[in-house]
Amino acid sequence: DGPLVLIVEDNDDMRRYLRNSLNQGFDIIEAENGQSGYQVACKKTPDLIVSDVMMPEMDGYALCEKLKTDQRTSHIPVILLTARAGQEDKLEGLEIGADDYLTKPFDARELNIRVKNLIEQRQRLRERFSREITVQPKEITVTSIDEKLLQRAIDIVEENMSNSEFDIDQFCRAIGMSRSTLNRKLRALTGLSTNGFIRTLRLKRASLLLQKKSATIVEIAYEVGFNNPSYFAECFRQQFGKSPSEYTST
Repeated sequence: DGPLVLIVEDNDDMRRYLRNSLNQGFDIIEAENGQSGYQVACKKTPDLIVSDVMMPEMDGYALCEKLKTDQRTSHIPVILLTARAGQEDKLEGLEIGADDYLTKPFDARELNIRVKNLIEQRQRLRERFSREITVQPKEITVTSIDEKLLQRAIDIVEENMSNSEFDIDQFCRAIGMSRSTLNRKLRALTGLSTNGFIRTLRLKRASLLLQKKSATIVEIAYEVGFNNPSYFAECFRQQFGKSPSEYTST
């Protein structure tokens, strides 16, 4: 499946033009106004949203503001389309968190380039999160609501680092989200499932402790919430490409 793009546009012809303009590599879903666009975004969590500004029921600015202040959708890049080329209009969109802006009429190639760039940018941030040992939420995303959420998620796992009983249900209760919402959000921000997120943070902590050589490998395994040292070694190798003992000797 290709990246999922939501088009929010009240004009049938323009909506068709947008759909036909986007390359074959994208999966397209549509909404006819801001209100239904918001509902579709919450339900489907697209990879990117292209929205007109002038629409009935809820315009593009209001939609963008709603999306960017809702934890379920705040990470989704938004491109606003407008017929007005004024600097003030553009600034208004950027101030409420729009990621990009296109003025009509626009070139189909430009639309594709901007969509592709924004999706790739998010992908790079996700890859950086899963690759780096130290977790720095400030680098994960540009939206402060996402930054706060990710920091909270990291804090909750850190508080329960040595608790091998800590599971997804406890995580959901602590952060105040349903299983499906938390899973979708973590996947969008980090590329990891909820279980994968917990395990990755445990292993990253283990790698830091191994570097310090502050305890034995078995002690470190228990310290980061693994009951079974051989399972810990297996997970560690998957994450870092080396066994814990090889890691300490490098």
